[in-house]
Amino acid sequence: MSLRQPVSSDHQLARLLQIGVVLQEVVEARARKHLESTDDLEGDLEPLLEAAVERANSHRERLETLIEDLEADSVAYEDIEPLVEAQYQADQDFDDIIYDQLCNAETAYKFLDDLVGAIEESDASFGVDRQHLRTVLEELREAEANGVEAVTDLMEERE
Repeated sequence: MSLRQPVSSDHQLARLLQIGVVLQEVVEARARKHLESTDDLEGDLEPLLEAAVERANSHRERLETLIEDLEADSVAYEDIEPLVEAQYQADQDFDDIIYDQLCNAETAYKFLDDLVGAIEESDASFGVDRQHLRTVLEELREAEANGVEAVTDLMEERE
């Protein structure tokens, strides 16, 4: 399955949406882990991470709704969170946390941007309304772009 070619079926669309769910679960789990493992978060880092958790949770729910509309199953957050948690040390500094957050937000944005493009190039019929699908994905992509901007703004403030 590749986003370099148009989405050709409900099955492929469901799998791609599930990848989006997993990306959101990773964003949420990493931000939560940073919040829980760092006692003294500097400046606006704590609200930025809290916003990332809320945004990822909301995005995951919206993607899961699309998956349900396709009558497919999603991936449970509880299955992803322990895998992400195993990757962390509790004593990370600001730069490690902020760069991690930037990477997560950029990855989610790029995936959604590519997915929107692959759907636009497709002439397949889907089990969900194409316009609704595009609207949801474009809204999520825009929110991820705003998340990337918030992280880069915070990075620039530290310079």
